Amino acid sequence: MTDTDIRALNARAVRISVEIVSHLTDGDLGKPTPCSEWTVADLLAHMTVQHHGFAAAARGGGADPAVWEPRPLAADPAKAYAEAAEDVLAAYAEPGVLERSFDLHEFGEGAAFPGAQAISFHFLDYVVHGWDIARALGRPFELDDELAEPALKVALIAPTGEEREKVTTAFKRELPTPDGASTLDRILTHLGRSPSWPS
Repeated sequence: MTDTDIRALNARAVRISVEIVSHLTDGDLGKPTPCSEWTVADLLAHMTVQHHGFAAAARGGGADPAVWEPRPLAADPAKAYAEAAEDVLAAYAEPGVLERSFDLHEFGEGAAFPGAQAISFHFLDYVVHGWDIARALGRPFELDDELAEPALKVALIAPTGEEREKVTTAFKRELPTPDGASTLDRILTHLGRSPSWPS
């Protein structure tokens, strides 16, 4: 996976999530999600602010904790989500972004990562959160190998066990992966999701 590829892969994953969120209705906001403590409204607030946070990080402002704080949903949350998505994709398209250091305050005070690695984190988030929101809304979610294989490589870098819970609230401890699981299911179980959710 090249540095150029990660921006293109990320853009595809983000735009898949935008298409899914475009089907949101007000009646969906209170529904449960695979993120056990979050409703659809909570998950969408998280997804939206993550775009703002990573966009700020790409532009040199990710050390400010305020850019990572969830905000109340807008009157049109699907539109606001799409706008946040386009903002982060525009930030990633700026010249020299892959050579920058991204301050990612949500990973801890002083946490910083090379641009390509930070974008890979964002890519994985939106593969998984795209699945989360699709499941919550009862929408289909398909992930071709071109996205699934690189996402699995990033997922397998994530800390496991107790270390996982120290650095993220969005992903729980890994679950057993059944034999013959698809690449998407391997990603999901590694990040604490049951592919058969809500059953």
